[in-house]
Amino acid sequence: MKSHALAGFLATVAIVVSGSTFTPARPPAFPLAVKSPYMNTWLEAGSSNNGLLAGAWPRFWAGLQPGAVAGSTGAVTGWAGLIKVDGTLYTWMGAPTVSGSLPPSVTQESAEYTSERTTFIMNVDGLISMNVSFLSPITPNDFERQSIIGTYLNVDIASLDGASHSVQLYADTSAEWVSATHNTDVAQWSYSDQNGIASHQSFRQNQSEFNDDYADDGAHWGYWYWSTASTSTLTYQSGEDVTVRGKFGTNSNLPNTQDTNYRAISDDWPVFGFGQYIHPHLLRCSELIHIANDLGAVTSSVSTLYTINHAQQNAIYFDGADGDVSVPSLWTSYFDSDLAMVEFFYNDWSNNQGQIDQLIAVDSLAAGGQDYLTITSLSARQAFGAVQLTGTTAKQYLFLKEISSDGNIQTVDVLFPAIPIFLYTNPTLVKLLLDPLYENQEAGQFPQTYSIHDLGANYPRAIGHTDGGGEAMPLEECGNMIIATLAYAQRSGDNAYLTQHYPLMKQWTGYLVEEALIPADQLSTDDFQGSLANQTNLALKGIIAIEAMSVIAGITGNTADQTNYHNISTDYVSQWQGFAVNTAADPPHTTLAYNDADSHGLLYNLYSDTLLSLNLVPQSIYDQQSTFYATIFATYGIPLDTRAVQTKSDWEMWTAAIASSSVQQTFIHKLATWIGETSTNRAFTDLYETDTGDFGDGPFIARPVVGGHFALLALKDTPAAKRKRVEREFTA
Repeated sequence: MKSHALAGFLATVAIVVSGSTFTPARPPAFPLAVKSPYMNTWLEAGSSNNGLLAGAWPRFWAGLQPGAVAGSTGAVTGWAGLIKVDGTLYTWMGAPTVSGSLPPSVTQESAEYTSERTTFIMNVDGLISMNVSFLSPITPNDFERQSIIGTYLNVDIASLDGASHSVQLYADTSAEWVSATHNTDVAQWSYSDQNGIASHQSFRQNQSEFNDDYADDGAHWGYWYWSTASTSTLTYQSGEDVTVRGKFGTNSNLPNTQDTNYRAISDDWPVFGFGQYIHPHLLRCSELIHIANDLGAVTSSVSTLYTINHAQQNAIYFDGADGDVSVPSLWTSYFDSDLAMVEFFYNDWSNNQGQIDQLIAVDSLAAGGQDYLTITSLSARQAFGAVQLTGTTAKQYLFLKEISSDGNIQTVDVLFPAIPIFLYTNPTLVKLLLDPLYENQEAGQFPQTYSIHDLGANYPRAIGHTDGGGEAMPLEECGNMIIATLAYAQRSGDNAYLTQHYPLMKQWTGYLVEEALIPADQLSTDDFQGSLANQTNLALKGIIAIEAMSVIAGITGNTADQTNYHNISTDYVSQWQGFAVNTAADPPHTTLAYNDADSHGLLYNLYSDTLLSLNLVPQSIYDQQSTFYATIFATYGIPLDTRAVQTKSDWEMWTAAIASSSVQQTFIHKLATWIGETSTNRAFTDLYETDTGDFGDGPFIARPVVGGHFALLALKDTPAAKRKRVEREFTA
């Protein structure tokens, strides 16, 4: 595997902080193991440890509970690394105490992130070089691999001075992974050695499937596996953190023993470890698992591979066409046991050759330059880390968690801003996001004429709102569902999907015809800004959705509806311009609310007109907005609207994607600059202050809406773009 396959793209953008270079920037947090709402561990880089892997604990996206969901910092998911070189002990990951003190840290020379990998280059006292790489695979077109909740940790070691050195490598995970947000939970663990893979398994002793006992951001069921290759020189141990690490510090190996005193996570902090001669090792995650590797005399590069996996047989509790049912994790359709899945994942390391890294890098550079790649490559794992493939090979679903801002499942106005990354990587994923929403409502489980807001207050319980309740965003969600459905069908050619859901979409369109032109006082997706009547941007979404329904009607043979909806949308958009545009302003621009001349906001819903190639909104509106945006940029972007100085990064990229070239580049540059300069220290927040760069309200952390940063790339396959390609090929 090429650890630096993108070095040619990124070498010119290295930033130096605390003696380490950061490529393409030092982000607020580095993704380490980010693969699902429950495997979501980061190195918080924006504050205490300045982006150094050694000296700070990796942390879950959420804080300890009880307390604020975000907390002042993420809850620790203990992950430690030690290395002995010629008898001297060093720390290369985390902040482990050995024999009452912190071993000296290795020197971090560089850190780099790509779309699916984070890599640290370490120098051990001028003797040994370490290449430490975390990879959470993104395989959007391979559901078998994408369904596995797993992350690789690979450590390459080489001599720096050409001399032979005695080297032993150690790595561990803690029981905190079992229940990151509640350290008083009792954990249990075991050890196995099967088909050449050694694994520490850990789990919550009192399992509660689907978090049936109480709502929580951590999982109350399932099993964690921390694994590596079983070799003749492998040693292992489970036990108290200071005991296990102390054994390695003293003996350079572990005694092959297990602690059977199952206890609370915070009670003598259980950990698990391995030790062996260096070869690629599969790292699995369970309690604190230690791996000690006797590398012997190192003169050339050698590698150790670890894996961490989270295995849940059932993933989601869903009120669908057949009522409340347990939906299995999709990986269970491919593997007959947890360990079979773990073994496959470990042995599949060689197939991870950076294909998605290369694709996103090439396309991002072409679309928006290096600054744009800085944004998209930090967003990819976060977006995919908020969703999980479930179901069977016959029927799949992609369930989404509204991480940090609410905890809802399948929130329509969170799914919607995220869809550009899914349209770009595999449009079928958009269908799998929409399917549960259609299935629930078409089964009569939501007694309203408008679209449901979400499928449940707490992930993973998609139990819907049979009482018609939940947060009400009626105009918002009707527009989102119709636009997303057509966007999927246009890219996939799945017109049968439009026919299948035509009755429900027609019902929603009826609501939009009544309500979109003059919106009542209501919430939009930007609910943190408060409700408002006559929202210009919200009205435009509804009007565009009506025109989208005209296109859907035409595709499905409903010609009378096609004509009717087209006539309505063209009439509405003409009236909308009269209500929405402050023509007296210099330069003219749309307002936040009708006839509020002193207001303005990002007109991000205009993006859908281009995404669907509708040509409903006159080009003059596009041009006018670009001219206006150029006059109101703050240090890190443009405020979402005139009610506050905070902005939304996803909506900025939606807006940038349809702006003039110069304004687009300014949007992109200011967001990329924010990534490298912000004082925030958590997973990429999409809501921040445009003047200081600090968190906005919330704070919002690790949300999937960063998929919206791929807005430029999602326009590659619009109907209009396809027509242009065909025309060019025909002319050629």
